[in-house]
Amino acid sequence: MLIKNMQDEAFKKYGKVVGGYDFSQLIETLEATTEKPGDSVIYVPGDAALEKLPIADEIRDNAYGGMPVQIGYCNGYNRTMNCLEYHRGSELNVAADDVILLLAEARLIENNRIDSKHVEAFLLPKGHGALLYETALHYAPCSADNNSSFRVVVVLPKNTNTSKPDIEIKNDEDKLLWARNKWLIAHPDSPEAKQGAYVGVDGENIKLF
Repeated sequence: MLIKNMQDEAFKKYGKVVGGYDFSQLIETLEATTEKPGDSVIYVPGDAALEKLPIADEIRDNAYGGMPVQIGYCNGYNRTMNCLEYHRGSELNVAADDVILLLAEARLIENNRIDSKHVEAFLLPKGHGALLYETALHYAPCSADNNSSFRVVVVLPKNTNTSKPDIEIKNDEDKLLWARNKWLIAHPDSPEAKQGAYVGVDGENIKLF
C-alpha cells in the first residue's frame, strides 16, 4: 500500500498538520510514564500525567477554542485496519514514534457500509501533531515498520470513548454507536466484529507489511 506524507495534497481532506506547539514535554511524559506493548495495543482516553502539563491548557484553549478535552494515549504494535470510526469533534494525534494512519472519508459511507478500497495511508512522523477532522474515518495507528511499536498522544472532546450511553435506536447511524462519541464500523475479520460491533467494512482488511 502506498504510504503518503502528511504534506501530501491528499491529506488535506482528512485534516491538517498542527504547528506552533512545543510537544516535547508531552512526548517526554508519555515515554516516561506509559508502557509500549510489542504485541498489542492499549488505549487510555484520559491520562492525569498528560492532562496536568501546561500544554494541555494550550491545546484546550487554542486547538479546541476553550472546549473541554481529554488527553490520553494509544500505544503498542499494530499493522491491521480492522475498523473505521468517527467522532463528533476533531481528534489531535501527537506521535512519539513514527506511525501510519489509515484514513477514509465519512461521506463515502452508504447504508452504514464502506469499502476499504477508499482507505489511504499517511506517515505521521515522530514529534509531529495531526488534527483529524470530524469527517475523517480512522482507527488505531499502525506501526511504521514490522519491527517497531509506538506511542501516540490522543486528544479528543471530553468523555469520548468512555461508556456507551443507553439509547433507543432511532435511525441507522445509531446502530454504529460503540462507545460515548464513538461511531464504529467493523470489518468482518476484526476482533471487534466478534465482540458485537456493527459489521460494514467491505473489501480487504488492510494489513501493512
